[in-house]
Amino acid sequence: MRSIVSIICIALSLGFIDAASAPAYAQGAAKGASGLPLPRFVSLKSRRVNMRIGPSTDYAVSWMYMKSGMPVEIIQEYENWRRIRDADGTEGWVNQALLSGERTAVAAPWMRGKGKDVFVNMRREAQSGAAVIARLEPGVQISIGECNGDWCRAHTGQVTGWVSQGEIWGAYPGEAFK
Repeated sequence: MRSIVSIICIALSLGFIDAASAPAYAQGAAKGASGLPLPRFVSLKSRRVNMRIGPSTDYAVSWMYMKSGMPVEIIQEYENWRRIRDADGTEGWVNQALLSGERTAVAAPWMRGKGKDVFVNMRREAQSGAAVIARLEPGVQISIGECNGDWCRAHTGQVTGWVSQGEIWGAYPGEAFK
């Protein structure tokens, strides 16, 4: 088992496989140069963030984010640069100073454009039978306070409640944190 995890960690760090295709047990095993786990979710700190094709300001800008707080996934580290992936699967390099440890998520980005009656329910309590207190359109950004492995306590606008972890992008299945 240890040798399989080592091989997967090496393949992740060299970019031969991406974190989404790695087995779940390997996701907690890899550590970046910072000593923090790879992959991991963070958010954009700044309102304007340049994504580059390589880990330096010498590389061209491939994309510019125009909204702070967007969740991104760090998938690789090189010195003070982080290779990130967004909810749409776009990948590139961002300076670590432009990232925050604050956890945010996007409500079911994979459901955008699937119809006007598609929503993610925010519930009063962390259970599927609890009262619905808000209906979130796919793509809505939320702040996450904690996750218990199945549900995340989330906040958007004036509403705070619980959303199913399987209906957001910004927390891994089974991940728990406070």
